[in-house]
Amino acid sequence: MHEGGGSESGVRTMYNDDSPLIRLGIENCLCCWRLQDAQSIPDPGPSHVHVTLRQLTLFESVARHLSFTRAAQELHLSQPAVSMQIRQLEEAIGLPLFEKLGKRIHLTEAGQEMFHYSQSVNRQLREAEEVMAALKGVQRGHLRISVATTANYFATRLLAAFAREYEGTSFALEVTNRKTLLQRLSDNDTDLVIMGKPPEGLDLLAEAFMENPLVVIAPPGHPLADPPEPIPLSRIQDETFVVREMDSGTRIAMERFFTARGVRLKAGMEMTSNEAIKQAVEAGLGLGIVSVHTLELELETGRLAILAVEDFPILRHWYVVHRRGKRLSPVALAFRGFLLGAQSHSFARPVAKGLGPV
Repeated sequence: MHEGGGSESGVRTMYNDDSPLIRLGIENCLCCWRLQDAQSIPDPGPSHVHVTLRQLTLFESVARHLSFTRAAQELHLSQPAVSMQIRQLEEAIGLPLFEKLGKRIHLTEAGQEMFHYSQSVNRQLREAEEVMAALKGVQRGHLRISVATTANYFATRLLAAFAREYEGTSFALEVTNRKTLLQRLSDNDTDLVIMGKPPEGLDLLAEAFMENPLVVIAPPGHPLADPPEPIPLSRIQDETFVVREMDSGTRIAMERFFTARGVRLKAGMEMTSNEAIKQAVEAGLGLGIVSVHTLELELETGRLAILAVEDFPILRHWYVVHRRGKRLSPVALAFRGFLLGAQSHSFARPVAKGLGPV
């Protein structure tokens, strides 16, 4: 099995030489492609184009990253080997798939068409492998899971506990933002997603499995860190806040909460991660609002304090999400059941102690 980490958002993909399909020798077969759209891709000769599954896999990776180097790293191959396979694919098709403008490569019209088909083939192969895994049972299988950046603080614990119960399973974990998670679901590029409540109107099945309280944090020496009674919302309106980027789940929940109560917050800085917010708050750049699940270390070491603000915490939930109608593999079904069962709730307890009664 070859394993690689490719994109800036933390994507890890798997190229599995030991998969049931590869062992059956499908990789050595030739796939026949008929390019039907003669107007967009002129036919230079024969009506059939012969490509191998390996070439399609390499091409899909290069096209997705728009980089030969990153594709080679992802598939654990040398860059010359990737370049040679792509060159052979272009010769078989009779059309260039990439063009180089300056230091960057871009897909040609033929490349865009082939990218569409290569993604479709890869999805079909993954589905076939999942069917083969289903015939073997849940003790073996590979799970692709994407989680919100905030959920990463407990997601690895969940996976570790699940792996102890199902020792033959393997995982590819992607940690990314809400926008990318929704795109992964739309493209069917992941098995399961852990995130806050997704938007209404999407063809998704979202099931809540754990509470996600949002709290106000400050440095321990802040004047509001140890008040004799709950802090009124009108008081924190005078404070500067370090906030998450627009469209993040935390930002959306925070804005809804304060808008409903007629409170306007003063946003001094905008950050793209919870770690950056915690560090900024610790440095005295303002107050912050984060999930309590991100605060275990800071609460234990006394580097941050949770403020007792009126009407807080903001109670949200974590959801396990997948496309409606998606055929989940046995390992994905087992992990979904694990999350929805009582086992997952215990992973909130170590951090909730810093919050007091919720």
